[in-house]
Amino acid sequence: MTPPRPNVHPAAAAAQQAFHPDIVQEVAKAVSENAVVVVGVSGLMPGKRACQLLEADGIPFEYLEYGSYFSGWRRRLALKMWVGWPTFPHVFIRGTFVGGASDLERLRDSGELKTLLGA
Repeated sequence: MTPPRPNVHPAAAAAQQAFHPDIVQEVAKAVSENAVVVVGVSGLMPGKRACQLLEADGIPFEYLEYGSYFSGWRRRLALKMWVGWPTFPHVFIRGTFVGGASDLERLRDSGELKTLLGA
């Protein structure tokens, strides 16, 4: 789990950490075990685009999917609070959150993705 932010009261931080910790732990475990992890939502194009970018470059990745646009949003909210990012997908490279599909595309286009992967 991420340490509480300095401007969050300890009681609020405890409530954040107690909010669907199972989903956060599952993603944290995947991030620690895989070089690239994409966390998406069923049926949304940005998650599919992130996966397509990685597949096109032959980069292996773990894909985790939680609900659809209308279902599972409360559980996904725990991930948004954990990462501090408002939208999906969440893309992690070597344990570091890098943003969403557009951010992944910028990293690929600039060549930084290869650097982050150590290629």
